[in-house]
Amino acid sequence: MGFDVVYLPPIHPIGRAHRKGRNNTLVARPGEPGSPWAIGGAEGGFTAVHPDLGTLDDFDRFVARARQLGLEVALDLTIQCSPDHPWVREHPEWFFHRPDGTIKYAENPPKKYEDVYPVNFLCADPRPLWEEMRRVLEFWIGHGVHTFRVDNPHTKPVKFWEWLIRAVQDEHPDVIFLAEAFTRPKMMRVLAKSGFTQSYTYFTWRNEKQELIDYLTEITGPPMADYFRGNLWPNTPDILHETLQRGGRPAFKTRLALAATLSSLYGIYSGYELCENTPREPGSEEYLNSEKYEYKVRAWDAPGNLVDYVTRINRIRRENRALHGYANLRFYGADDPNILFYGKMTPARDNLVFVAANLDPFAAHGCLVDVPIAALGIGASQPYRMRELITDREYEWRGPRGYVDLHPDVEPAQIFVLQR
Repeated sequence: MGFDVVYLPPIHPIGRAHRKGRNNTLVARPGEPGSPWAIGGAEGGFTAVHPDLGTLDDFDRFVARARQLGLEVALDLTIQCSPDHPWVREHPEWFFHRPDGTIKYAENPPKKYEDVYPVNFLCADPRPLWEEMRRVLEFWIGHGVHTFRVDNPHTKPVKFWEWLIRAVQDEHPDVIFLAEAFTRPKMMRVLAKSGFTQSYTYFTWRNEKQELIDYLTEITGPPMADYFRGNLWPNTPDILHETLQRGGRPAFKTRLALAATLSSLYGIYSGYELCENTPREPGSEEYLNSEKYEYKVRAWDAPGNLVDYVTRINRIRRENRALHGYANLRFYGADDPNILFYGKMTPARDNLVFVAANLDPFAAHGCLVDVPIAALGIGASQPYRMRELITDREYEWRGPRGYVDLHPDVEPAQIFVLQR
């Protein structure tokens, strides 16, 4: 589909103690794998590969083949342990303890994670633990991994990240750390300042026109853009937003086009290209039958899939240098409250891209949009061509306003390149 990175959730052995079952039930049935985020078992911990996935040699072949296909492999860095992780026996001092001496499992009220022990990075002597985490990263870097999606970094001390990221990047400047932190804005900014290369954002929960304008202006403009790089994801392993649940295929197409063009960084999680949108229960953002708790076999060519659409969008991104920029996003006027209109251009203004998106997945909308022709040196009566890249059609516009007509069941978004 034209992506640059394939991201793998944890590939390590999964614990058996308090193993979660299908749909996060408290008791796993025979044959259910448990959650990959409950790391560690008799087979090993953070530097071991789950035997159902193969061996470390198999992983090396996977990385090599991905590289041949133009892909980098990113790993999930989840610093938490199942009760069966070797650290629990070898280093019980690295965990949090109750008054009776037993180790605490993880909680994020009202959620409880009985199959996971959080790690105490401020224990009595944290240096050996910190050095062990550095060793884990060095191990995977040695096996060809240069991107790490860090799970819940806001639950670990900021000074640990300052030390770890600096220590790793001093030796490996090309290593990327993506902060998967959906928490208070201040903490998200602090993590970016502590050294994280990229950050998850609130994009998933920004769906109305003005909130999109306000939020994207904030994170792509000064001063935040000086240290924060927002990686936009319309879904994640944990998040299926109501917009996708209700809006169906048109919403999936719109949110993909927005994520791919509002930021220079974006990703999708498995199943997005198949428009999977069934929640575990009404009002939940969790997927029903989530692959966090079961083996999942998908038919990637199922009817209604977005594989060709995603491929097209990624080709547009690759071929237009304006979309490679992060801090060059500008919003422009659109007469309809359901239509978002924005643009990006290169510093030399030799690549000018404009995007119109219909935020209403249930109805068609058309309106006039504002084009900054004066800033581009185009006269008020001078014609110019707008080539629409999704459908490969050309339109001739004249003057500072153009017309867009967006049907959710046809094309809910348009990506234009302005041609003199």
